[in-house]
Amino acid sequence: MKLTGIALTVLHLSPEQILFQVIRKLHTSKFKQAEYAGNIRTGHLTVPIPKRVSLDGGQFTFLNLSSTFRGWEDNHYGPLWAYNLNYMDWLQQPSITPAECASWIDRFIQDCQGNSIGTAPYPTALRCINWIKFFCDNSSYATTERINSLYSQLLLLSRRIERNVGGNHLLEDAFALAIGASFLNDPKMARKAARLLKRELKREILRDGAHNEQSPMYHCVLLDRLLDCINYTSANTDNGLFPTGMNEFLIDCARAMTGHLKSIIWPDGTIPLLNDSAYGIAPQPSELLDYAARLGIESSPIPLKECGYRRLADGRINVIADVGNITAANQPGHTHADTLNYELRIDSKPFIIDTGISTYNRNSRRQYERSTQAHNTVTVDGKDSSGVWDVFRVAGRARVRIEQDCDCMIVASHNGYGSRAIHSRTFRLENDTFSIQDICNTAKDTVSWIHFAPDVRILSFDNSGIVTDKGTIQIEGAVRLDIKDMESSVEYNVSRTCRVAEISFRNRLTYTLHVNP
Repeated sequence: MKLTGIALTVLHLSPEQILFQVIRKLHTSKFKQAEYAGNIRTGHLTVPIPKRVSLDGGQFTFLNLSSTFRGWEDNHYGPLWAYNLNYMDWLQQPSITPAECASWIDRFIQDCQGNSIGTAPYPTALRCINWIKFFCDNSSYATTERINSLYSQLLLLSRRIERNVGGNHLLEDAFALAIGASFLNDPKMARKAARLLKRELKREILRDGAHNEQSPMYHCVLLDRLLDCINYTSANTDNGLFPTGMNEFLIDCARAMTGHLKSIIWPDGTIPLLNDSAYGIAPQPSELLDYAARLGIESSPIPLKECGYRRLADGRINVIADVGNITAANQPGHTHADTLNYELRIDSKPFIIDTGISTYNRNSRRQYERSTQAHNTVTVDGKDSSGVWDVFRVAGRARVRIEQDCDCMIVASHNGYGSRAIHSRTFRLENDTFSIQDICNTAKDTVSWIHFAPDVRILSFDNSGIVTDKGTIQIEGAVRLDIKDMESSVEYNVSRTCRVAEISFRNRLTYTLHVNP
């Protein structure tokens, strides 16, 4: 990456992130064993969402990759797999016994001092919540040694809040401290958690209820954690542990987030796979909405606006388009160079898809999945519309201008290729017919990409159109049309071959989808 790209990346960081990046480089708090002297709060709570089975017959399976236990820092499948091991989500899977859970907790305590991955803030936050849920349901296993370890880990987390990272990591830290404070009845921890939660939720939840990192998957992950937090803090509304009005504030945030979820999901209840999103990680939207209902939280759909996504729906066609800017400017790690991208379904079935994500490892696949070419939009001179690089970095960013925004048509443009190569796109859906018009006045090579779902069969094609088993795409303005085989993913480390149309054009291209009767 050129120095200018690094400079553009740093330019968008907040002063707090820069300060704590320096502090973290100079000093990192070490794990210290502490003794808890208070009274824990166990007992029945509203039933949370159970975790998927990840431990079965001595095999751990995360991200669709399986292995026996080879130590807490086992990252032979990559850092994210090792992180998942240290979350200890399996403590919440229905098929495990309390005695088995306790044995794994003891094993972690025994190895804690030498486990740099497990004591990192993010896995610490998620693991502490899993331990607390286990102890609330199984109070007889809440021994002094185990509670002392939990308390020590939460103290370490409170000293290593991820202000250097920000975004969803900082929210996860705050949720863990709030749930920990409720369980341990710790006023100091509660005050710190309340300050962090109020600040970060105001920053990160947009006015239309979306999380500002614009990933439907992470929106679901954080909504689950918010509902867990409400579940625990609601038990402390009358004892002064948390500030007055704190619980009401959290509930208002949950209403907004569930309202957004209702607006962004497809009719079959699944999320669109926009930006860093995959199935099999977050709870299902139906599980989240049921959990919210159990907590007495009701909401109505909130129109999509600040998140940058828009929905066009008419007859048998349903479209979600991305016409927004990067809203998490200081933490765009889960953002793709996908400006003016879209997904489309016919009769609720995927037809034009986002290629999804399959990995967070530092490799060419990760770079491709974030690239403009991997999305249903336009590349100019083979470049990306925003400067995605490394695993979670973005340098220069496309700026979007929305010129028309109504139920049947959206017109938007962006400057990601420079002021002399503005890409303007019109999305139109009327009378069960969908069309795209791309305008890009440049002499450079211009390509519009269309990624078909793996089960869509292309029967024939030429410069005037593409005939599939689901419908026909009529094309005007193509200089050349090629169909390639590429890989798409709906889950981590799982891929399927999909057909991709590469449509070269000069200045103007229009294509129109007519669905088969």
